[in-house]
Amino acid sequence: MRLLISFAALFGSITLLQLSSGAIGPLDVLSGVQEGFSNAQIGLLGSAHFTGFFIGCWWAPRLMGTIGHSRAFAAFAAAGAIGAIAHPMLVEPTLWAGLRIMTGLSVAGCYTVIEAWMQAKLTNSNRGRVMASYRTVDIVASSLAQLMIGALTPASYISYNLLAILCCAALLPLTLTRLKQPDTPSAPRLRPIKTALTSPLGAAGVIVAGVSSAAFRMVGPIYGGDIGLTAQQIGYFLATVLVGGAIAQFPVGYLADKFDRRKVLIGLSALGIVASFGLASLEPSALVQLFGLALIFGAMTYPVFSVSTAHANDFATPQGMVELNASLMFLYGIGAIFSPLVSSLLIELYGPPALFIFIAVAHIFLVGFGLYRMLVREPQLRKTKYEYTPRTSFTIGKLIRRGKR
Repeated sequence: MRLLISFAALFGSITLLQLSSGAIGPLDVLSGVQEGFSNAQIGLLGSAHFTGFFIGCWWAPRLMGTIGHSRAFAAFAAAGAIGAIAHPMLVEPTLWAGLRIMTGLSVAGCYTVIEAWMQAKLTNSNRGRVMASYRTVDIVASSLAQLMIGALTPASYISYNLLAILCCAALLPLTLTRLKQPDTPSAPRLRPIKTALTSPLGAAGVIVAGVSSAAFRMVGPIYGGDIGLTAQQIGYFLATVLVGGAIAQFPVGYLADKFDRRKVLIGLSALGIVASFGLASLEPSALVQLFGLALIFGAMTYPVFSVSTAHANDFATPQGMVELNASLMFLYGIGAIFSPLVSSLLIELYGPPALFIFIAVAHIFLVGFGLYRMLVREPQLRKTKYEYTPRTSFTIGKLIRRGKR
């Protein structure tokens, strides 16, 4: 019972954190548009978020080792609350970018603490159930955060205060638990070059996943606003993509375990290209087609990260999987940092369709590179089990701990 209460507290903190952090990106876009920010300035906010995320993934294990799990979580949650609540006080793009570094730092730091805590409590008998619940909580909370956009007034004290309150409330379940804090895990070493040499296609896949998902999450609201969607419709549009990605995980996982994962990855990217060009060429008034293509876009592009990590793990030793997965998250972060700024600049120059053309070009590269890798390397017969991998922290590999097959 105490163990169930412990996980309930962690999941409660995750839900509140995701509601806060998941809504601030779209809210910043709508607020920036209202305040007269350029598309490039709004894109900078998205890039700043992932810069903070990257710093938080690296720093969190070291901070936990210094002050403990609960205090580290409180520090990161405080950074997120400050980053949210200060927005209406400092209405200037560069300053907002600094605040978004704080919110990105908060997300990565809090998730690292939660996942480290979970890792210490998991056993082989409860790992599957707990991880399934964790993924469900993460996806549902993230989708609800997108739907909140329709109810939040842009550039409003109340809106940002609400997100700050949710971030502060995330402190309560975890810090009030009476269970003993686990031992501090060692920080995984980052060897991205070694990882790229171990699995070039896996490394390329996670970079493209970072490019496409970050560009859509951070710049998608600009696209929605430019084609005439209301704030509520933008929220539905963003949530539809996430739902599509969630629905696709089971069938994609089945295919990735049954067939050559390179073919599955190429197929996903090819269909993602079709959906991207469809969204780029769609008439703004065709809402049914818009949401249908959004569902397909999410179903094809969001599983790319998990398939890529599964493919890369096929070539790793059991002892090297944690290090490899941390390096894959590092490469994902690299792609995610620059893509919001680049895609927002392209929208400013060429209009809203440029967002999905940019994403399509990234996946065209992945298809071409995947076909090349099939020519120079035989398929891997030994496979690790496919797992949906949340893009949350460098420690996620320890939490999943893929089994040998």
